[in-house]
Amino acid sequence: MPGSIPFLTIPHDSDREQRAIVITLGIKEWVIPQDRIFFDLFDRMAETVKAAADFLVVFVEDFTDVQNRCRQMKELEHIGDGITHEIYEQLNMTFITPLEPEEISRLASALDDILDYIDGTTQQMYAYSITETDAPMIELAKLIQVSTEELEGAVKGIRTIRNPSDIERRCIEVNRLENVADTVLGHAIMDLFKTEDAIRIIKLKDIYQNLEIATDKCEDAANVLSDIAIRHS
Repeated sequence: MPGSIPFLTIPHDSDREQRAIVITLGIKEWVIPQDRIFFDLFDRMAETVKAAADFLVVFVEDFTDVQNRCRQMKELEHIGDGITHEIYEQLNMTFITPLEPEEISRLASALDDILDYIDGTTQQMYAYSITETDAPMIELAKLIQVSTEELEGAVKGIRTIRNPSDIERRCIEVNRLENVADTVLGHAIMDLFKTEDAIRIIKLKDIYQNLEIATDKCEDAANVLSDIAIRHS
């Protein structure tokens, strides 16, 4: 019958306990496959975040057609918002989830935060009428790019968690990259304060800091993924 639960066949001489076990298994088989959508959504979200980071590098290395490129980045951010919304919608409708609901919520929020900071920084560059990018912006953008690549691999790994050590390795690398970004930010601000244009100092400091915060958000996502790998391996 369409839509029926695929119960296992129960022998006529099965006792009540056997029936209960079989029925439970049947319900679980019916529910769990629907929950695999979470992994599909997380894969899409990680791919979108990585695409935004790749575009950020292009944006700062070739700082032309800024307004149009900001519009393109905003489109990626809207795609990410849609995926995040769908994750929460599925979470509200699903009885049995493949991960703890709190883990799903934290990971969705962490990935969305990365995308928000990538997009927000590009919009800030346009709003501040920045005429050119510099070495710290490019270096920070590349650190974000590599971090999102590691996160994308780790996200794909939680579908089965067959190799938790690989997930952990990727998360450790994201943490290392965030430490590198701290150093880049520190040097960039030191050099900036050696200049005398106060308005330029304020603008560039904001941009540097927001790019570094994006690496902080990558680290937050890595910490969630590491917790998932440890708990479910």
